[in-house]
Amino acid sequence: MEPSLYRYILNHSRSDQIGLIILSLTTLPLIYITLELPKKIINMLEGKEIPKAVMGWQTEPTTYLFFLSFAFLAAVLVNGGLKYILNVYRGAMGERLLRRFRYELYKRILLFPIPHFKRVSQSELIPMITAETEPLAEFIGESFTLPVFQGGILFTYLFFIFEQDVLLGLAAISLYPFQLYVIPKLQKKVNQLAKERVATVRSLSGRIGETVSGINEVHTNDTSQFERAQISHRLGIIYQIRFAIYRRKFFVKFLNNFIAQLTPFFFYSVGGYFVLRGDLSIGSMVAVLVAYKDLAGPWKELLRYYQRKEDIKVKYTQIIEQFNPPNLIKPALIDSDSDLTGLPDGELNASNISYSEDGLYFSVEGASFRLGLRQHTAAVGLSNSGKDELACMLSRLINPSNGTLSIGSTNMANLPEVITGRRIGYAGQNSYLFNGTVRDNLLYPLKNRPIANPQQKESEDRIKQRSLALDAGNSEHSIEDSWIDYLALGLSDESGINQRLHETLGLVELDDEIYQYGLLSQVEERHNSDLTQRIMQAREQLHDRLTRPKYARLVEQFDHDKYNSNLSVSENLLFGTIYRDNLDVDQLGETDYVRNILDEVELTTDLLTAGKQVAEIMLDLFSDVEPDSELFKQFSFIKADDLPEFQQLLVRIRDVSLMQISGDDKTRLLSQSFKLTVARHRLGLIDEAIQHKILEARKRIREESAKHDLGIEFFDESVYNQRISIQDNILFGKLAYGQANAQEKIYRLIADIIEDLKLRPDIINAGLEYQVGVAGKRLSPSQRQKLGLARCLIKQPELLVINDATTGLDAMSERRIIERILAFMESRGVFWVLGRPQLAEQFEQVMVMERGKLTDNGKYNEISQTSKPLQQLLESD
Repeated sequence: MEPSLYRYILNHSRSDQIGLIILSLTTLPLIYITLELPKKIINMLEGKEIPKAVMGWQTEPTTYLFFLSFAFLAAVLVNGGLKYILNVYRGAMGERLLRRFRYELYKRILLFPIPHFKRVSQSELIPMITAETEPLAEFIGESFTLPVFQGGILFTYLFFIFEQDVLLGLAAISLYPFQLYVIPKLQKKVNQLAKERVATVRSLSGRIGETVSGINEVHTNDTSQFERAQISHRLGIIYQIRFAIYRRKFFVKFLNNFIAQLTPFFFYSVGGYFVLRGDLSIGSMVAVLVAYKDLAGPWKELLRYYQRKEDIKVKYTQIIEQFNPPNLIKPALIDSDSDLTGLPDGELNASNISYSEDGLYFSVEGASFRLGLRQHTAAVGLSNSGKDELACMLSRLINPSNGTLSIGSTNMANLPEVITGRRIGYAGQNSYLFNGTVRDNLLYPLKNRPIANPQQKESEDRIKQRSLALDAGNSEHSIEDSWIDYLALGLSDESGINQRLHETLGLVELDDEIYQYGLLSQVEERHNSDLTQRIMQAREQLHDRLTRPKYARLVEQFDHDKYNSNLSVSENLLFGTIYRDNLDVDQLGETDYVRNILDEVELTTDLLTAGKQVAEIMLDLFSDVEPDSELFKQFSFIKADDLPEFQQLLVRIRDVSLMQISGDDKTRLLSQSFKLTVARHRLGLIDEAIQHKILEARKRIREESAKHDLGIEFFDESVYNQRISIQDNILFGKLAYGQANAQEKIYRLIADIIEDLKLRPDIINAGLEYQVGVAGKRLSPSQRQKLGLARCLIKQPELLVINDATTGLDAMSERRIIERILAFMESRGVFWVLGRPQLAEQFEQVMVMERGKLTDNGKYNEISQTSKPLQQLLESD
């Protein structure tokens, strides 16, 4: 990358900078005019310098005054308009170049050698691209124009002052040499401190990132105080550095302010003396004072520019240093669009290869072997044997430090990623999952280049965005382009890719889990009308089967005209799903329109009575129970901490009509009655009369929602409810409380119906939209490993490298998955680093690594009898 900031700016904005400089220079005559016109106006008011004619027109004093005043106003307006254009143009250019710089830094990260990421954390790299580059935008825009513009203004003011009187001009610049000598001396120390500050802030970011990543270790080892001390120490260093910077910066400011106030002393004394002598007019004296007052502005801007320039140069230099690690990947390997579609012909040949990250310790040393690209090979060894590094070299994540690794006659180090990235699959123990859906992660290896569609015409906005991106040196491709090449995979359309995804999930035994995610997912009817209709068919079939005697009591179906005894009172009232934050089923008693409807149907007193009885029962049963008892979680309506509050409430309302108690007390009592479920609690508090009133209130709530959208998706037997899951839409009822094995029986019945209607593929598709979370943290470790494997297989590589990527699975699952993948990869190469050496018997060839050395290489049946390292591994396992 370009080490000089100014050369970088000129390389990418030379013509823009020239245009800005020319625009800046055009404002200088206007600035001079705005200084000259006030002097002429003052002199005219004193009766001096009144011309008889202006541009051939006869003038009177009044006419001439208005002419000068409007000329001054016009000059100010034109000058202000030019400054506006200058600032906007400068800002746009700065942002465009900042966009280019950030993009180049990101491209640089993609060129970092893999081992470098062990020495630098993302918490250091991210701020460098985002926060630390932010000040560059403003500086880039003003890097050349500001000194020209402000320097030109300064020269114009000085020229005007010298034109009035030479001695006053000398007085105006008398202290400039002193400032030009002292300020760089002070700024040099500030620059050194700024470098220290940046380095220390990055160290702080790195430590905070380590704390976040290792939060489990912090809590399980009680090292919170130690980590606080670490951060406190770094914050203390930053404080000391910034305090030292402030002292020097504000001393410079004090010095400038003092000098700015000292110069007028010469004007008042020397200039006043010349006025008294009659050698200088009052108008000239006033104009000089005005000019000097304005002179402070550009001078301060130039000093500020110098300080910012030095600060920005420090930041730019340090960023460039961080983004220039040794052994960068050649850009041509990533950017190449080779016409080759597969790996070179021939065997994979390793000739005396070694690997070391620091040149001292070799994790692989002097390994030589040959592997056929249609051969299935296992590598076994201890964790420090070098097997992991060997897998990384075969996948071209790292290159050998010594020796040659080639396919046929082609050195793997020279193969472009367009080949290795598409024809070699790699899955490690901790395969990273990107934030998005399961589908996004599975299809990630297929998003190599956007697919051109000659029949699709680009929109004007897309053409504009492409032009802006190219002007900023960014990628011409859009994220909105079509990125999946179905034809390259031998598929005709998206339906084919879905079939491929399902088959791949089956290979790694992840299809059942994605199917479960699909059952629990929600789908929008407008985008999945066919699916929702088939789900409604499944609902009908389920309800038909629920009429059979052996299923009849297992589910209480949703019916708008019936009270559901397996739902709570609040659920029966709403009888739907809330999809807005303004309504909470647990705080229903606080909602005004619900309280009004309860009053209208004369239900308030009944529910308050029930709530009071519930509170009395809870106090009677749980007053002597330990607060941490499981009984509270399982049976109590009231939390242990809230028991004293309800005890006081019952005392307050003992002799008071329930309708006369305070609003807060009513809310507390209603919250208890709202939790009652008839089938579960069997307290006899919600009788048939109250149930009828609840049904009436339910009807009123639905009518109210029709007038004012309350954010409730009501249950309707004939309508698909997109606010609940697919499984709940099929069930569309509540499992009966107290029925043995009801859940297992009903879910098995649902599964049978889904199979009959051939809904399983569609439900798996819905499960593919499950959000995996940051780094896949919403999935279990074994699911992440399975998904990592599936992601490799989806592109059908010629060579599959698996680096201990099944350690999170049990032995039987791992064996089954290996068998399936080896069958899938028949006639294609597989190199599998195993954590369980006994699984090597499934492979044609076995390589045994020990302390960086390849000790044995051959068929499993042969070397298992002769290889002592392998025998030791088998015995230890």
